[in-house]
Amino acid sequence: MPTTTAAVWRDPRSWPEAAATLWRRSLRFRTITITLLLTTLAIFITSVIMALVIQNNLFESRRDEVLSDALRAVAEAQIRVDSAEVTDDPAGLRALWSDVQDTIPRASSSSRVIAFPIDDTPVGSGVQGFRTDLSADLISPGLRERVVSFPDRQSWQSIAIPMPDGTTAPGIVVGQQLFLPGVGAFEVYIAYDLADSQETLQFVQSTLWAAGFVLIAIVAVISWLVLRLVSKPIIEASETSARLAAGDLDVRLPVHGEDELATLAQSFNAMADSIEAQIKELGELSLVQQRFVSDVSHELRTPLTTIRLAADMLNDQRDQFDATTARTAELLYTQVQRFETLLSDLLEISRYDAGSVQLELEPTSLAELAEDVIEQMRPLAEERGSELRLVAPGAYSPVEMDPRRVRRVLRNLIGNAIEHGERHPIVVTVDSNQYAVAVGVRDFGLGMRPADAERVFDRFWRADPSRQRTIGGTGLGLSIALGDAQLHGGTLAVWSELAVGTNFVLTIPRDHDQREGTSPVPLEPQDAIVDVGPMTQPIQLTELREIYFDARAEDES
Repeated sequence: MPTTTAAVWRDPRSWPEAAATLWRRSLRFRTITITLLLTTLAIFITSVIMALVIQNNLFESRRDEVLSDALRAVAEAQIRVDSAEVTDDPAGLRALWSDVQDTIPRASSSSRVIAFPIDDTPVGSGVQGFRTDLSADLISPGLRERVVSFPDRQSWQSIAIPMPDGTTAPGIVVGQQLFLPGVGAFEVYIAYDLADSQETLQFVQSTLWAAGFVLIAIVAVISWLVLRLVSKPIIEASETSARLAAGDLDVRLPVHGEDELATLAQSFNAMADSIEAQIKELGELSLVQQRFVSDVSHELRTPLTTIRLAADMLNDQRDQFDATTARTAELLYTQVQRFETLLSDLLEISRYDAGSVQLELEPTSLAELAEDVIEQMRPLAEERGSELRLVAPGAYSPVEMDPRRVRRVLRNLIGNAIEHGERHPIVVTVDSNQYAVAVGVRDFGLGMRPADAERVFDRFWRADPSRQRTIGGTGLGLSIALGDAQLHGGTLAVWSELAVGTNFVLTIPRDHDQREGTSPVPLEPQDAIVDVGPMTQPIQLTELREIYFDARAEDES
């Protein structure tokens, strides 16, 4: 049972196949998909670049602000230290150092401060390092080394600052030296929280992504509208051309406006008018031709009947004539018979052209029918030096067919095989399967080129025009045979190879409305049987060419 569209989209496993089918068949789907993919890629690249630029600018701006703030705080503390009148009194140093501890957090925007003495402080000074809300573990050895090595410069490093809720926030720690007279230099580090900058960056990035998705949706809608406007006339042209190809000659495209699509529609309509006129003219000529052939054939039958009677009388009395007159009477009789056959074939062809042929179906065994035809054709085959062989593993059960027409097809195929079989055996194979019954007629004669095999069913066509017909065919037999096969809903196919032979296969379906399935008789034979000297043996097709040319050379010698 065919799968519906709704069922296809309900099953996720069938989506790739459905999308691939839609991609192949829908210009609108391909265009919208490509547009959306390229637009999405462009917006994604633009958003990433903008997010990175904003992130760098925001970080650099915040870093410069932090460095300036730290420099100002430490400078203010250094100024207070330098302006204080400090002696070697330990109490005064401790008071000054306590003031420095208060000044730095107050002068900066961060309360996270830590200080380390670079050298050992003098004994009894009472001045030690301090820290406020900043762990010494956050200060890396590399940063401390840079601060000690460059006393006149600031050094900074990005860190992760622990928050009270257990999470971490991005931050920057800035380090520089502070000199305390009478004691020595100290490493001072101030850590700054960048959580607010991170929030700002996240807001900007989310805004960019949201704007990107909205822009993609807008582009999709605009693309669909524009494509619908452009593709609708194209779809109409495609559907109209399909109907025109199917035989609806009255169909035309609507013309709107004066743009390129309107010009296309006008050109298409003009082409359709021209095709319709030519087809009608050809149809009228065909009808005239059919009527002419039919009328001529009927008109010739009356005088031909008279001539036939006269030829019969002369042929019956030819023994009373001299040799020349007797031969003339015999030739007249033979050619009148051939002329009568030609008229019959012409009438049959005219019926096919007019579509007035009707089948007379009846249950018939194809194997028995083939056996009867072989027995009828056996004297002619023996006269021509060929042996008729029947291979019938199947096709004995009756099948609905027109026995008169199938018999005519078999006589024609076997007659051609006798004509071109070059005195080699002719194998008739009859078989069947659940779909059809078939018969193959195989000869081992001259064979044909592929180009000739394609034209073998043309009327009055011969592969070798210089070769005369010795059995008396009219040149219409294979064309009529093909028509008989098609009337049964079947096929008549040919395989041929030079110096190997020819194989015709007639296939008739068991059910004329059900034409699917393979033929029980293969078109291209896998092996063959020919006479080699006094013996008969199976050989492969690849050996036939060499055997054929050897036999021809012996005959000529």
